[in-house]
Amino acid sequence: MKIAILGTGMVGKAHASRLTELGHQVVMGTQNVEAKKVEQTPDNSGQTFNDWHQQNPDVELITLMEAAQIGELIINALSGQVSVEALKKLEAQIGEKILIDIANPLDFSQGMPPTLTVCNTDSLGEQIQAALPKAKVVKTCNTTNADVQVKPQELAEGDHHIFMSGNDEEAKNKVTDLLQSYGWQNIIDLGDITTARGTEMFLPLWIRLFGKYGHSKFNIKVVK
Repeated sequence: MKIAILGTGMVGKAHASRLTELGHQVVMGTQNVEAKKVEQTPDNSGQTFNDWHQQNPDVELITLMEAAQIGELIINALSGQVSVEALKKLEAQIGEKILIDIANPLDFSQGMPPTLTVCNTDSLGEQIQAALPKAKVVKTCNTTNADVQVKPQELAEGDHHIFMSGNDEEAKNKVTDLLQSYGWQNIIDLGDITTARGTEMFLPLWIRLFGKYGHSKFNIKVVK
């Protein structure tokens, strides 16, 4: 499958590497291709994009618009604060495709811990769906770190849970297949896109757990 990842940060790179490993044709979209190729700013893991790209040469770096046009399935790995505005500009290219939203509405402008730019009565997932009414938006993977998102078996042998929200059942079935190819055994479909409010509002607790344990390799297990 041709999969387009919008955004070149640590999370986007994790998905790009994993999807390529699984045999998909992956492109990454960025605002300025040439600037990104020579960027020297490392991500949170200490790796620059150029270093990562040399290790993943099969991933083509193109513009956001080109990526949205090419991708049969699209993953939003842009910053939560810019996602709605950036995606709205790509509405024609995205059309009725499945858009997996893995972003979170985090505001770091006042330092740590971040606050949520939207919560309680709305969510980033809902705002994206409203901005792209024809797209099939599925919210998932936003409740754990990048490494766990794409390789759940590396934590507790995969015995933990991932969540999903979206209005289109067929789209959620296809996203379920993709998550299972990553190794996810336990996927909870919370319901329509409004349920993304719950997973996005988990982030303040996630941040505190990260501060408590000093690392981000943890996740939720639901026991009933």
